[in-house]
Amino acid sequence: MKSINEINSIRDKVKADIADRDPKNTGLKTRVVVGLATCGMAAGAKPVLETIKEEVSKRKLSNVEVTYAGCLGMCKLEPIVEVYVPGQPKITYIWVDAKKASEIVEKHLAGGIPCEEYMISADEK
Repeated sequence: MKSINEINSIRDKVKADIADRDPKNTGLKTRVVVGLATCGMAAGAKPVLETIKEEVSKRKLSNVEVTYAGCLGMCKLEPIVEVYVPGQPKITYIWVDAKKASEIVEKHLAGGIPCEEYMISADEK
């Protein structure tokens, strides 16, 4: 059994971790997530991830964190890229290839203008 101090310490650490992940916190980095489950891999998500990493590095975008996840729940729309900008709604890009990935980095991540033509719409859900 843990002491009350240990339990409070665990609680405080978990609360801090949750706050760090909250996109409403303005001090956080922009987070880019590429779906790399089996469906994403089969659709070509690995080159998309590598392209985004290379383009972010080339442009020295230190405020951008690139990561990957498993299934994002929309297999027919893979490869999928989600962009989380602190204080803004999540943007989901679909059917992304390396060329589109480069454009997303250039226009959205570096320029602040989302690529609307690659975003999911209500028709595709």
